[in-house]
Amino acid sequence: MRAFLAVTALLCLPLLAQQQPQRKKLLVIGEVKGFQHDAVSHAMASLERWGKETGLWDTYIRTDPQLITKQKLTAGNAKNLNYFDAVAFYTTGELPLDDQQKTDLLTFVREEGKGFIAMHSAGDTFYKWPEYGEMVGGWFDSHPWNTFQAPIIVEDRESPITRHLPNEIVVHDEIYQYKNFSRDKVRVLMRLNENKIDLKNKNVRRTDNDFAVAWMKPFGKGRVFATTLGHREEVYDMAEIRTMYIEAVKLVLRLTDDHTNSHPKPGGSD
Repeated sequence: MRAFLAVTALLCLPLLAQQQPQRKKLLVIGEVKGFQHDAVSHAMASLERWGKETGLWDTYIRTDPQLITKQKLTAGNAKNLNYFDAVAFYTTGELPLDDQQKTDLLTFVREEGKGFIAMHSAGDTFYKWPEYGEMVGGWFDSHPWNTFQAPIIVEDRESPITRHLPNEIVVHDEIYQYKNFSRDKVRVLMRLNENKIDLKNKNVRRTDNDFAVAWMKPFGKGRVFATTLGHREEVYDMAEIRTMYIEAVKLVLRLTDDHTNSHPKPGGSD
């Protein structure tokens, strides 16, 4: 009887292996060449923890861009972009990527259809690299209200990234204003409620009063998710933001599916 059970178990192993999907690989870069965000470590650790809790992805945390390459690395056990399914940036400034590394990252997303996640200050990065701004959706152009009780409209609740949220939510955080940003090129998921913020602030530069907080966009064959949320560590501990990020990672990893079509700005809320 024992021998029979042992043989049965061995025969079932290949079937069990087929039923267990291979965990995806997420590379998270936290290099800083500008403003030093205290939340970088917590943000990266949160992505790692959520991957373990869901069992959906393994996270590789780096504070340098060495692995942003498709070239073979000679260091022992070194990975390159060919190993990963998506890359997340919580970065600032002009990172030390050479021209080939920049080409490789663009190829990774645009031609190979992999994912990219821009966390908070990722838009405050690579101002001298036009294709990077195109991939993310634009660049940081100040935060007129600094850290405040940000009144946010969840304008698209059809996406799995935001369907768990109410129509409006208030988050104590620092929300960016973006330049070279057009909602015609992205699917805006959340934006500031323009009727509940000081539009006369001297640092407000957008004449359309359209301050996106989170969006999805295509970049060639790839998927990009970006959010200006995440200046404060406490934001990552909010259940609502945890779910938002998990669903965003799943989408860029193609574990779930959704469209990236743009839509006009809906009417504001009182």
